[in-house]
Amino acid sequence: MQTPDVEEALMDLPPSSKFIYKTLSREGSMTLKQITEETLLCSRTARYGLTQLEEENLIEAAPALHDGRQTCYSISFRSIGRDRTGYPEQVLVRPDSAYDRLSEFKTDDPDLRLVEISTEYDDGHIPGAVELDPRADFLDAGTRTIPSADRLETMLGERGITPDSTVVLYSDEFNEFAAFVYWTLKYYRHRDVRLLNGGKHYWTENGFPMTGTTPSVTPVEYEAQPPNDHVRAYRQDVQDALSEDVSIVDVRSRQEYCGEADAPARANGHIPRTVNIEWESVVRECGRFEHPRALERPFAEADITEEDEIIVYCNVGERSALVWFALSELLGYPDVANYDGSWTEWGNLVDVPIETCDSIEE
Repeated sequence: MQTPDVEEALMDLPPSSKFIYKTLSREGSMTLKQITEETLLCSRTARYGLTQLEEENLIEAAPALHDGRQTCYSISFRSIGRDRTGYPEQVLVRPDSAYDRLSEFKTDDPDLRLVEISTEYDDGHIPGAVELDPRADFLDAGTRTIPSADRLETMLGERGITPDSTVVLYSDEFNEFAAFVYWTLKYYRHRDVRLLNGGKHYWTENGFPMTGTTPSVTPVEYEAQPPNDHVRAYRQDVQDALSEDVSIVDVRSRQEYCGEADAPARANGHIPRTVNIEWESVVRECGRFEHPRALERPFAEADITEEDEIIVYCNVGERSALVWFALSELLGYPDVANYDGSWTEWGNLVDVPIETCDSIEE
């Protein structure tokens, strides 16, 4: 959504400028060639439209990451604090923005901490990043779990993180485990936590710098806040939702949802009354989140809107945390909870209903 200031600045610009601005808002950074291919404007008209946008400080120009001879144009969000998709920088950090702050990440400053959640940290990580180990810090009896408040205070304090720290998180694959840690910190009411858009996958694929050097960190005291149960669903919440007007979303693959793939439980299938919206629908192949309209589309098609009370789940709460982040933090849906017990808990219970796609068809 455009701010009033942007709308006013665009008002007097030529149609080509408005068209290009809309295209850049939707697609992100683009070269002149990509703009002409996408908009079907001739090069001369596209250049003129870009010039008018630059004069109004509505776009930024920078050398292309992999070819400095080319120029990439992107929406300027310096004045309105949003990334190129329109998401707040206070929630989702652009890779180039993180790159610009590497010198800050590399200092032993508790005000700003970059955190990699990975088992491959020692193989290379973003300069300045400290490590959280998913096996050591987020497992209990072989299953994913939220750490206790005492444990959280210890592991964050050891990494130089205070309750006032700005914490930027990223992980492997499509950032699903970083999203789980983000959700965990929100559960404990940490004030300023953000995700690096695209995670480690996008960072490495696009040639941003990596290092094997572990930063020196001064331990600090961390005091956890009382949990915020509004963002977390428990078994009883899900059982109650089966007879209430609550949307339950299973974000696993279609095979898992239908009971055609083995799950980490005694039974395969899904919770009754759930809709299946696969978690990968919220991210692109590059690892970055979809644009708002594409992000919202599968939920709208399932008649799920921001007015609904929503519970999301997967097998252990990681993939559903990524969808929780997309709905709650990016789209701003006010009533979304992650059922972190997920199928590992529900599928091992003996007194709860379970469906498969075959049983529904029968």
